Parts: sequence; structure tokens; C-alpha cells
Amino acid sequence: MATPESVTTSGTPILRLENIGKTLGGKRILSDISMDVDKGELKVLIGPSGAGKSTLLQCINYLIPPDEGHIRLEGRVVDASRKSELYAFRQQVGMIFQDFNLFDHLDALSNVSIALRKVRGMSRKAAAERAMAELERVGLANRATLYPAQLSGGQKQRVAIARALAMDPKVMLLDEPTSALDPELVGEVLAVIRDLARGGMTMVMASHQMDFTRALAHEILFMERGRIIERGSPAELLAPGSGTRTADFCSRLTDLCEECS
Repeated sequence: MATPESVTTSGTPILRLENIGKTLGGKRILSDISMDVDKGELKVLIGPSGAGKSTLLQCINYLIPPDEGHIRLEGRVVDASRKSELYAFRQQVGMIFQDFNLFDHLDALSNVSIALRKVRGMSRKAAAERAMAELERVGLANRATLYPAQLSGGQKQRVAIARALAMDPKVMLLDEPTSALDPELVGEVLAVIRDLARGGMTMVMASHQMDFTRALAHEILFMERGRIIERGSPAELLAPGSGTRTADFCSRLTDLCEECS
């Protein structure tokens, strides 16, 4: 079995969460979430539906501002009240959603290049060249002129990944990026994420893809009712006979997949 690549530790994590809390509609969604992510690490969030995984990822990127706690990027606390600082932070922390979030009226190349022109101020020619390079990176150079309606789900998700990569993020957040895909399309997206992990991209990913997690995650964080209740390496949490909540949850996932096959 493959093992996670080494990470770069320089004393200060590239991303740090300190006691993050969030309440929505009077319901406590996240409570006292703390986490350090070193450069090159892949952290995987696991847990039942409603555990708070998606909310946590959106809080990290301030799409949903946390009510409590602090987020640090390379040691510096993010001041979300300053719009310029928030925009700069979001450029450095890319987000991949379950449902792709592509512009239907733009082809693949334009979906990737538009932020380079509008946010980075690049010329149309330079943005197109960079966008094409990222589409080639995810195996879609030959689909650059196609629109989202002409792409499969896996191809759309790869375009979304290329769009995020084009901004040169320091951290990538992935919210169950294969959950909206047909089973036969999951592998092509996981292959791209696997290449990113092996290339040293820092990522926090919510996922139920257990074979992928076993092979590549540096740490699993098991969430339940808005809290991290277990954390550790795949070898620690998923070992036969470990008796962890994580192992029990994953065995139930495996049983369900076998029943559906």
C-alpha cells in the first residue's frame, strides 16, 4: 500500500484553526475546532452527514464567517473585517465544491481564465496560456473549448480544480469533491487529487473515499455533532481491532457499499 509523502515542517503551520465555533439558525454547528496543517499535508475530514464538515471548510474560507476563534495563514491571523485582506486570503486558499460551481455560459478555458483576468489583472493572452496549462495538468487540454453542459461530471470537477490551481493557492479545501459523481467517474477526479498530494499541495478534504484516505492522508479527523472527536493517522485510526469510532464508521461504509454492489 502506498504511504503519504513527507511534509515540510518549519515550526509554523501553513494553516492553523484556533477554537472555531459557529451557530446557524440557533443551532450549534461547530464547537471548539482546532487544527494545524503543515505545508504538504493532506488532512481528511470524515464523519456522518450533519457532522459539520462542509460548514468547517466554508468557515476556513470565510464563505461562512466563524462566530468564534481565529484562523491563521502562515502564522498571521486573518482579519476578515478588512475586505482587501479577505480577498487576498481567499486567493491563497482555494475551494472545490461538491457541485463544481462553473459558469454555464463560459467554456472550460474561460472558466479557468476569468479569475486570472478579473482578480489578478492578467492580460487575456497570458490568462488563456495559464488556463490552458492548468487544463493540461488535469488532463483536459482537449476539452478547453467545451461548455459545462458538454462535459461529464468528472470533467467539470477537474475544470473546477484547474480553476483553483490557476490562482496558485497555498492551501486547497475540497468538500467531498466526488460525491456528486457517478461511480465510474470518481477515479479520474481522485487521480488528479492524488497527483496534487504527491506533488506537495497542502489540502484539507472532506471525503468518504476510504481507500484514497488510507493511502494518502497524513491525518484523519473524525467529526461528529460539530466536534472533532478523534484524530490520528490512518494506521492508528483504521487498524483492525483498533476499536475507534472512525474504524466503526468506515466499516459501516464498506458494508453499505457491498450491499449496493
